[in-house]
Amino acid sequence: MKRPPDPTDDFTESTLSTRLAYDGGFLKLRRDEVRLPGGAAAWREYVEHPGAVMMMAFVDEETVLLERQYRYPMHRHFIELPAGKMEKGEQPLATAKRELVEECGYEASDWWLVTTLHPSIGYSNEVIEIYGARNLTHVGARLDPGEHLEVFPARIEDALGWVREGLITDTKTIIGLLWWSRFGRSEVK
Repeated sequence: MKRPPDPTDDFTESTLSTRLAYDGGFLKLRRDEVRLPGGAAAWREYVEHPGAVMMMAFVDEETVLLERQYRYPMHRHFIELPAGKMEKGEQPLATAKRELVEECGYEASDWWLVTTLHPSIGYSNEVIEIYGARNLTHVGARLDPGEHLEVFPARIEDALGWVREGLITDTKTIIGLLWWSRFGRSEVK
């Protein structure tokens, strides 16, 4: 397999100063002054995000759990793979296990890291760890106060069809489903 080019130039930008421009509790906005590789100064604004996980929870080899929930910024319902944000000091796998119980009501005995996503590299430091989970046991959901969602099983092939039809438009969910259809079946048995 051909590898991407190995750059000989270093385009690293070094931080000269940083300030918190906005602290919203969940998200923070930073405004940093940086030194560019050529020596000039510039400003960079970016969202600090606590990190998140997404789970591909397998009911069986061909079926995963999906959620339907309302996403306020877009003012509509979305179909997604289960996901959640990391709490301060929490490891990604611990977050995945906690969120699978809270949102879906399941524990899993088999876990593995599928891949890591950097969804918004131009304006956020958000990282999403995608985990696979098998051998599910229903223990009952424990939704956070104010959290409303519907959990349902779906065949992966049906979910991929919903991507093609535009019914699933959430980027992390699309990547998770496509990743699994392309690479996943041969990776984990």
